[in-house]
Amino acid sequence: MIDTGAMREEQRQKALDIVLEDPPQGLLPHYIAGADVGFEQGGEITRAAIVVLRYPSLELVEYQIARIATTMPYIPGLLSFRECPALFAAWQQLQQHPDLLMIDGQGIAHPRRLGVASHFGLMIDVPTIGVAKSRLCGHFLPLGDDVGATQALWDQDEQIGWVWRSKRRCNPLFISPGQGISLASSLYWVKQLSRGYRLPEPTRWADAVASNRPAFQRWQRLSGNL
Repeated sequence: MIDTGAMREEQRQKALDIVLEDPPQGLLPHYIAGADVGFEQGGEITRAAIVVLRYPSLELVEYQIARIATTMPYIPGLLSFRECPALFAAWQQLQQHPDLLMIDGQGIAHPRRLGVASHFGLMIDVPTIGVAKSRLCGHFLPLGDDVGATQALWDQDEQIGWVWRSKRRCNPLFISPGQGISLASSLYWVKQLSRGYRLPEPTRWADAVASNRPAFQRWQRLSGNL
């Protein structure tokens, strides 16, 4: 029996530990990672992929994929409890831990301010950013159609993230700090790591690895990793 009330209270308590400031020494990453989580075999298996890119070249230097038995069903608002075990399994396999991690999901743009990027960021104590393809909560002013159009994402009177159009004729991204990074830097780094696709390079590569997309297959051939 899953005690959802206790899990929501745990989210509220963990959210109190989130730091929405950049590291005191500044954020000067040498390695930046992206993470993507999906489900296989009708949801029985949770698959997490983490890629590590060298910065500023954005060369793919390492990737790890973990597949573990899914530990809980899908419950709206509690997705991080479902995804974090596989993310941590993939994280433990990494030889090169990054200085910054982007996760396909929410950071503080969550009703209890603990999306997967915040939850996992607290677990690993690394600055994290949530880069989500859809809105979970909050409201924003109408967004322009031009590339780079930006609006603040608000929940009542609190800013919880950004809405940013990364590519024309594509739905915008919902960007929010996860842990150990400021609102302003979250948007800055997503922009800094975008190369004309809808997704920034770290999560684009994580998706490519997780789904064995052609870009990843080409990288394998060229690098001799097939």
